[in-house]
Amino acid sequence: MQFQKSVLSNGLRLLTIPMSSFNSATVLVMVGAGSRYETLQNNGISHFLEHMAFKGTQKRPSAMDIASLIDGIGGEFNAFTSKEITGYYVKSSIDHTELTLDILSDMLKNSKLDQTEIDKEKGVIIEEINMYEDTPMRKIGDIYEQLLYGNTPMGWDIAGRKDIIQKINRDDFLSYMNTFYSSSNMTVVVAGGIDAKKTEEQVEKYFGDMKQFSTPAYVKLQEDQTKAEVLIKQKVTEQVHIALGVRTVPLENAKRYPLSILAAILGGGMSSRLFHEVREKRGLAYYVRTSSDHYQDAGSLVTTAGVDAKRVDEAIKVICEQFQKIKKELMPTKEEITKAKEFLKGHLVLELEDSRAVAGFYAHQELLEKEVVSPEEVIEKLDSVSAEDIFSSANEFLSLPLSLAIIGNFDDKNRFLKLLE
Repeated sequence: MQFQKSVLSNGLRLLTIPMSSFNSATVLVMVGAGSRYETLQNNGISHFLEHMAFKGTQKRPSAMDIASLIDGIGGEFNAFTSKEITGYYVKSSIDHTELTLDILSDMLKNSKLDQTEIDKEKGVIIEEINMYEDTPMRKIGDIYEQLLYGNTPMGWDIAGRKDIIQKINRDDFLSYMNTFYSSSNMTVVVAGGIDAKKTEEQVEKYFGDMKQFSTPAYVKLQEDQTKAEVLIKQKVTEQVHIALGVRTVPLENAKRYPLSILAAILGGGMSSRLFHEVREKRGLAYYVRTSSDHYQDAGSLVTTAGVDAKRVDEAIKVICEQFQKIKKELMPTKEEITKAKEFLKGHLVLELEDSRAVAGFYAHQELLEKEVVSPEEVIEKLDSVSAEDIFSSANEFLSLPLSLAIIGNFDDKNRFLKLLE
């Protein structure tokens, strides 16, 4: 899968990925701005702005105008916000690619940001926050990162705080966009059954007049954890949700590849060690999984699980035991390593059968990494990881202090700290 890159005169980066067998195309605009760029005074504005972009422009005055236009071509549209990026996309038939470029550029350049619509959307945002609060399986990741990164933008919820959301107004949005929504802080990715040259001309037509200005850099994290830590979000639940992990490496560190294989061996599928030990062998949990997650300046290998409240101590002990055993007693076998690599490669291939996923794959790299690599190159990097690389990563990172986040009806942190010793 080959891509072509060009840079407009205003600094906006364009990546085109022709996929000749596709009759559809995804246009994704990704901005290098997310919740880690916020302050205590505007926490949640990155995500809030993502909502407001669809609420009307000068050319298309209402949310209904935009939605009806995209629905009228059978398209799909949405947006997403993370701690480091915000994305807006439309997927449609290739016959409508130019229209989707027109719509997305109009949203980003000419959004009305009407105060009446802002005030109405506050209720939507608050209900979204409530939904996450009532879905501990999703919320546990936020609690875990709150534990890791503390009272910094990286430790705050992406959706923001209700009291701050209630105060955000039109001027706040304009200030935020004028600080971060520079053309040079964006990338447009178009993937699907497209003609690259024609698409480049269309992107120049619709995005070439966007303003370019300097944008602030993120504040780097200062990590100095020296002992095990526990954070409990006290909540009455039928099931206790836990996240147990260790700090690792940033996104561009080459160790992320052996770490991803290590995570797959531990909890990457129904035949993984933790799935077998925690769920199949002991019946302690419904779900249990391990992931290797990375930001520009930090990373973590973490296992999450929803467990029986009466047996949560046992579940934590089993996970800790598996972390220790994989270092020396039960080091990954050749067969396990091969299976883990194929698991990761297979999931990557399956995911990239969709043009939206392809666009996200390339846009994320273009904004957050120094080098953009193809899926084939990612597969080569995974294949090149040796058993020694995995052993080394297991011993280096699984020997570090553990961090445990819990959602459940508990108030004794020391009870759980003892399990991590």
